[in-house]
Amino acid sequence: MMPRLAIAPSILAADFAALGGAVRAIEQGGAELVHVDVMDGHFVPNISIGIPVVESLRKATRLPLDVHLMIQAPERYVDAFADAGADSLIVHQEGNYHLQRLLASIRHRNLGVGVAINPATPVATLAEVLGEVDVVLVMSVNPGFGGQKFLPGSLGKMRRLHELREREGYKFRIQVDGGVALDTVPDIARAGGEIFVAGTSVFHEPDPAEAVRRLRQSALDALAQRV
Repeated sequence: MMPRLAIAPSILAADFAALGGAVRAIEQGGAELVHVDVMDGHFVPNISIGIPVVESLRKATRLPLDVHLMIQAPERYVDAFADAGADSLIVHQEGNYHLQRLLASIRHRNLGVGVAINPATPVATLAEVLGEVDVVLVMSVNPGFGGQKFLPGSLGKMRRLHELREREGYKFRIQVDGGVALDTVPDIARAGGEIFVAGTSVFHEPDPAEAVRRLRQSALDALAQRV
């Protein structure tokens, strides 16, 4: 079973000419997930990677592939990403008029089910699906580009999700993506964040493996202080 606290390096920030080496480095650092940002240039203002890269990553690592679909009409691609080797799919609340149906289709493929919300989207919009997901991803930057500054307002969302989970008995984990670095990890951990998606703070460091270890230790230290 995966530990409650996990580091999920985002390959969006890695050298695309050497993804195999990047994945091996984060494996050495003890990363629990590989986070794969898929962007189509429509849902967000950037184009990144797609199904062929997920297929290649699947051959390169045994780590779970956590695929974040920032695309229009994600329901069209659930089967394709499942077949490519994704272990979990995260889709956005925004723009999905049949979100419950989409989440059910992901579950039908025996994948982990995640739902994401952008900085301007209230937690309350997820009220009807919180019992149906494994992960709620709080975007702590406006999605589309790596290296952005963490938005402090996202901490309140994490606290509300944590309180909702405790009160209602939900099982989802709280994932955070955007501006996750050594200086923001402690506040995220104390607010309830459990899965830390980190891009530039891992792959733009001289030693990505050590960067993963430092991020995890920072989160653990913050939780120990909270107790």
